[in-house]
Amino acid sequence: MERIEKIEWDEQLSVDIPEVDELQKKMFALLNVLIDLKDDHANAKDRSINVAELTEYGKYYFSKEEEFLRKASYPEIEEHAKEHRKFIKTTVSLRRQVAEDKANLSYRVIKDLRDWLIVHISTRDYRYVPFLRTFTYLNECRLR
Repeated sequence: MERIEKIEWDEQLSVDIPEVDELQKKMFALLNVLIDLKDDHANAKDRSINVAELTEYGKYYFSKEEEFLRKASYPEIEEHAKEHRKFIKTTVSLRRQVAEDKANLSYRVIKDLRDWLIVHISTRDYRYVPFLRTFTYLNECRLR
C-alpha cells in the first residue's frame, strides 16, 4: 500500500463537548505522527514509543469521554466502553509487534487505526450527542 493521507479533524466530527473534541484532535495528531514515522523510515523503537503514546493517550481520551457519558447515565455506556477497550487492545498488541519488527507498522495498520477512529466518532459517538443535549437541557431547566 502506498502512503496514506493524514487525518484532518473538522467540525463535522464534533460531539458538542469541547473537551472531547480537543481530545479527538490530539488522537488525530498522534496518528499523523505515525504516518510521518512510517514515511521517514524511523526505527522500531521510535515507532514503538509512538504507538505506546497513542495507547496511553487513547486510554485517557476514552476515559474522559466515558466520564461524561456516565455522569449523564448514558444507557449504552458499557457497549461504548467495550469498543474503546478493543481499540486499546489493538494498539497494545501493535506496540509489541512493532517492537519486534518495525515492518509490522504498515500503512494498512495505520489506515485501519485511522479509519476505526473516524468511523467510531461518526457513528458510535454521534449516537450519544442527542442524548447528552437532552441531558444538558434538562439539567439547565432544573437549575432555573
